[in-house]
Amino acid sequence: MTNNQFELTGKVAVVTGCGGGLGQGMALALANAGCDIVGVTTSSPDDTMEKVTQAGRQFISVQADLTYTKDIPSIIEQAVDKLGQMDILVNNAGIIRRNAAIEFSEQDWDDVMDINLRTAFFLSQAVARQFIRQGSGGKIINIASMLSFQGGIHVPSYTASKSGIAGITRAMANEWAHHGINVNAIAPGYMATKNTQALRSDDQRNQAILDRIPAGRWGTPDDLAGPCVFLSSQASNYINGYTIAVDGGWLAR
Repeated sequence: MTNNQFELTGKVAVVTGCGGGLGQGMALALANAGCDIVGVTTSSPDDTMEKVTQAGRQFISVQADLTYTKDIPSIIEQAVDKLGQMDILVNNAGIIRRNAAIEFSEQDWDDVMDINLRTAFFLSQAVARQFIRQGSGGKIINIASMLSFQGGIHVPSYTASKSGIAGITRAMANEWAHHGINVNAIAPGYMATKNTQALRSDDQRNQAILDRIPAGRWGTPDDLAGPCVFLSSQASNYINGYTIAVDGGWLAR
């Protein structure tokens, strides 16, 4: 294996939820590997755009409300019209709602499931159709979670959505692999992002989590850079339907 297998120059990657945190980290990693980036967010991701352009790559900002699927055709159209093609999709956009299962509301359930699972599936479907039209295959990377494997506490809809992400990753891979489309997922462990601010602010929960992680620290966006580039590159051409845990050893405990 040579470093050329990880080369992404000339590729176009669509990254949802790339305004900061893990999404920004993955968008920048792909840009540094040679990708032009289509960033899909609810508002203009100025900081990410600046970092990507500083890396010498193009950044196209597409504003879309991923609570619904109505904006999906526009995402595809803008990406292809402005950059000519699509090669990679990173389904990173997601939200979380916290409450005890006994008190969890239907609205909080629907909000999380709509963005984290429903839109991720239908955006993947639309991108896969574009890949098939292009005839050159492509890569879809879904962002799963430790809660794709575990139940969690006070996050029933998030757990359901991320368990579903692992499932549809396998299902889509089964159907699309013969088109040269690789569908895989990354399951981040406990990462220092806005979604985990409440946990990190709770001294007792924070310490309990750190005590369980063999690496002894929360993860950072940089920890996803290598796995994201790997799954986007030809080095992963024979990996289909797999969820890679990037968790500091959490699941090994």
